[in-house]
Amino acid sequence: MERFQNTSLPDWDWWGKLWPTPGETLRELGLSAGDTVAEIGCGNGYFALPAARIVAPAPVYAVDLDDGLLAELDHLADQQRIDNVATVRGDARELSAHLSDPVDVALFANAFHGVDDRDEFLTEVESVLADGGRFVVVNWRPLPRSETTVAGEPRGPPTDLRLGPEETAAMVEEATDLAVTAEIDVPPYHYALVFERRE
Repeated sequence: MERFQNTSLPDWDWWGKLWPTPGETLRELGLSAGDTVAEIGCGNGYFALPAARIVAPAPVYAVDLDDGLLAELDHLADQQRIDNVATVRGDARELSAHLSDPVDVALFANAFHGVDDRDEFLTEVESVLADGGRFVVVNWRPLPRSETTVAGEPRGPPTDLRLGPEETAAMVEEATDLAVTAEIDVPPYHYALVFERRE
């Protein structure tokens, strides 16, 4: 299978300009010590590595289709002496086939706009959540791309693919038994929604 549309990975330099403290961002999203995590579409680990530091010794399953990015993540983890990241080559649309244990947090950042079959994807995400588990979606706000600049250049997905919080929430809630429990502002151009199973 191919990557989700319009979800190519930018370099760390501009991620660092956008979110200079990814660990702090993850804590604001509710990540805490002992959480088992699956980061879906992890790339080379901009979030997976700080997540591993926060939740240690619990595992972070870093899932991506790109062997090269996963190899880079493994190298960075070795360099930083982080031993609780497990890289997983696999498609997000077949997530349950790649994770042997349920996770407390499934993190999906900057790619929801590109998912082609959202119902199938969301069913897979729901299936890997432990009891009380959370699904965290980080999205670009539905602003014109020309207004979301990083280092002076427009960044993010095309304007017409961007989804607001209400639209994202509706898509997840219609496809699953998950419901929004929190909406978090992620400056300068993002928001996050936290979903949990309905009681």
